[in-house]
Amino acid sequence: MSKKLTTRSQDYSKWYNELVTRADLAENSAVRGCMIIKPYGFAIWEKMKEELDKKFKSTGHQNAYFPLFVPKSLFEAEEKNAEGFAKECAVVTHYRLKNNPDEPGKLMVDPEAKLEEELVVRPTSEAIIWNTYKNWIQSYRDLPILINQWANVVRWEMRTRLFLRTAEFLWQEGHTAHATEQEAQEETRLINQLYADFAENFMAIPVIKGIKSESERFAGAIDTHCIEALMQDGKALQAGTSHFLGQNFAKAFDVKFATAEGGLEHVWATSWGVSTRLMGALIMTHSDDNGLVLPPNLAPIQVVIVPIYKGSEQLEEISVVANKIKGELEAAGVSVKFDNRDNVKPGFKFNDYELKGVPLRLAIGPKDLEKGQVELARRDTFTKSFIPQNELRTHIPALLQQIQKELFEKAKNFRDAHITEVNSFEEFKQVISEKGGFVSAHWDGTVETEDAIKKETKATIRCIPYQAQEEVGVCIYSGKPSSKRVFFAKAY
Repeated sequence: MSKKLTTRSQDYSKWYNELVTRADLAENSAVRGCMIIKPYGFAIWEKMKEELDKKFKSTGHQNAYFPLFVPKSLFEAEEKNAEGFAKECAVVTHYRLKNNPDEPGKLMVDPEAKLEEELVVRPTSEAIIWNTYKNWIQSYRDLPILINQWANVVRWEMRTRLFLRTAEFLWQEGHTAHATEQEAQEETRLINQLYADFAENFMAIPVIKGIKSESERFAGAIDTHCIEALMQDGKALQAGTSHFLGQNFAKAFDVKFATAEGGLEHVWATSWGVSTRLMGALIMTHSDDNGLVLPPNLAPIQVVIVPIYKGSEQLEEISVVANKIKGELEAAGVSVKFDNRDNVKPGFKFNDYELKGVPLRLAIGPKDLEKGQVELARRDTFTKSFIPQNELRTHIPALLQQIQKELFEKAKNFRDAHITEVNSFEEFKQVISEKGGFVSAHWDGTVETEDAIKKETKATIRCIPYQAQEEVGVCIYSGKPSSKRVFFAKAY
């Protein structure tokens, strides 16, 4: 095996970058800021996608697909949305290349192939979708429309990092249309709760649910609901957002419906999404200095069986037992790999699967065959034990559930230990610089104060928690009255 990873305490950013590439999750591409998601990384994303898709469909949503290109005039229709994304847009201006007469063998943009209207490569799809909904909606009988799409988007980021921030990334985006404000508000909260359930119960990542401040909300939204997670380095990561759009997009695209009473009203809207950024959250929540630590729900391989042998005869004997165990576990719903490669040693395999975060490893040697047992090693705790072969079919599924639960509890304990309540700006600055994590503090509700705090400390309001209690206080920065505490943090 190659040298060990940089440790988290040495350089957290370098540790992350090394782990993503060495665990075969992704790598940089020839296009600046874009990534290649490798098969092992994509297998994890597919598990996320499959589970989320089930949840969307169970709540009445359907999948569709809309164009990658958005006419500039449509993109401009909702002013705040266009302004919010303008600096990140990639724009198509021509539709053809031709041979360059000055440089044989090279191509150039054909100046005669200029588009009549420039096309924005979607950074988000509200514009193209609401232009479409205008044709779909005439009456209250056409509502609600509950659509999700799995797609890629482009946001021309200047500073990129694999999974966390790339110029192109994969995501899902939901876009719904409703007859009443109440229905749209309920949809917004429903999806935010769905995201929270997914993060906590499937990814084993504890999250804070809440609402974004005005300066942090989605461009064009009335309110943005969110789930915020805390990474091991004390920085927050926005793991999902659900936006109440009010009637902003319906008015921008003139989407109206005939009410049951015979009137004509604008439609109420929501949009919501999570992306491959969740891969970054997964890595930074659970992994350690030895590599990935994957919750069993997300592991492409939940159990790997490694034979310990000398010669082909021993391998054959072990293979009979290993394949029997593999079949029994697969019948119990466990994903298993029997690694019988003969060109690498067991030690190499142990290190490789440790790096890739496989939750459980079974090692079988000649002595284990005699005793009817296997050596079982847990990736999360590095503990080892010997388990009778005839108990594996029941023991392994139960242990995987236990690991899933314990990873969540470990992450939750870390998160809770890094929520600090402060009552002065001096306290605030000290916690942000020395401890990190979420800082619970009073805020006067103004953009000016939030901007000033960000400028001085680089901390932003991550969310106004749902569970925030009414509490008489004063803003830590301005000294003005405040009725609730909000959560600040430095963030990705």
